[in-house]
Amino acid sequence: MKSRFILLTASLAVLLLVAGCQNVESRINEKPDVFAKLDVATQDKIKQGIIDLGFTEDMVYLSLGAPDQKREAVSATGQTVTWIYNTYYERYDGTHHIGYHRQVYFDPYLRSYRHYYRPAFADTYVTEQQERIRVVFKDGKVTVIEQTKD
Repeated sequence: MKSRFILLTASLAVLLLVAGCQNVESRINEKPDVFAKLDVATQDKIKQGIIDLGFTEDMVYLSLGAPDQKREAVSATGQTVTWIYNTYYERYDGTHHIGYHRQVYFDPYLRSYRHYYRPAFADTYVTEQQERIRVVFKDGKVTVIEQTKD
């Protein structure tokens, strides 16, 4: 019974995660006028999730989605806006003591209950974040694309 509850909870979490995710098609449906004005080669790049120098903020949004962070910088040469996209993953952090498991059973010879406590352990994970793509805009156009290579 407990395993069914855990399986049901995990299935529901995955379903909600998938339902809440945006993809390229949903972003194109969100901004159809921007997408329609582009040439066919640029539309194909956006559908594949590829960005290029000279793209506008709307074009990068259609291709990659909303950034995880936005930063603005002002220098002698002008103002720039940087969009940062991160990758999130779970890192194994080891097995840790999480408490005690209590076992109770009735001893028929002594006509009393016996209590046993044994340590309980669980695998733990830590959510890690790593910068994946950094896009720099100047005057509304992409001027720099930094990407991590594995």
